[in-house]
Amino acid sequence: MAEQLDYETILVETAEHVMTVTLNRPEKLNAFNQRMCDEFSQLWDHVRHTSDVHCVVIRAAGDRAFCTGVDVSDGIAFDPNVWSQQDPGVQLSPKQNKVWKPVIVAAHGMTAGGAFYWINEADIVICSDDAQFFDPHVSYGRASVLEPIGLARRIPLGEALRWALLGLDERMSAERALQIGLVSEVVPRDELWARAQEIADIIAVKPPVAIQGTVKALWGSLDMTRSGALAAGDPYWQLSNPMGKPMVDQATFKRPEWKLR
Repeated sequence: MAEQLDYETILVETAEHVMTVTLNRPEKLNAFNQRMCDEFSQLWDHVRHTSDVHCVVIRAAGDRAFCTGVDVSDGIAFDPNVWSQQDPGVQLSPKQNKVWKPVIVAAHGMTAGGAFYWINEADIVICSDDAQFFDPHVSYGRASVLEPIGLARRIPLGEALRWALLGLDERMSAERALQIGLVSEVVPRDELWARAQEIADIIAVKPPVAIQGTVKALWGSLDMTRSGALAAGDPYWQLSNPMGKPMVDQATFKRPEWKLR
């Protein structure tokens, strides 16, 4: 039975261990305001502490945009003390909230600026063939910093710099995003949500301890040397297979019908 959670700026539904989060400000091109930031803080806390959630899909309502960043007309509530201010990504980003359950982003239409708080920390990103990725910061005289820093961990540095420095004068197509590894799959617009759900369903039936250990180990390795990451990874496979007892019965395990991508 599907679980319904009540929010103002997002729609949230959980069924079959998959939580689907829909950005729901289409009249604002799904730009985030302080209310959405606060709701994502609450959401990530719920995801962390709810064992029924094995995987999360983030998508967006409306035809025009996945998200165009911060809602400048509504804004974010910054502390008046500059040294106490907090970037919106601290609330919006799954990994900054210590969520190690897989996050899948399904982007469409305009995907800009602060939308990359979700994309940069997603485990799988797919998009529709109408997706366009761009960053407006420098065009408005603002330094583009945190989003491209995160992006440079996913794609070649030169591509991240081009995305940030050209501002509103250039948009990255879905085809180019696939070529550089920003997304792993491009699908027709009317198939986007179903494909994201299909991927999530495949992940959600796997043992959650093994899945979360995989996510945490790989993300943790980004801040380490190769040898340090290998050493730090030892506890993860041990914890996911305690005392040598497999979590899947090999005798009854049914191999899936694999697909070639």
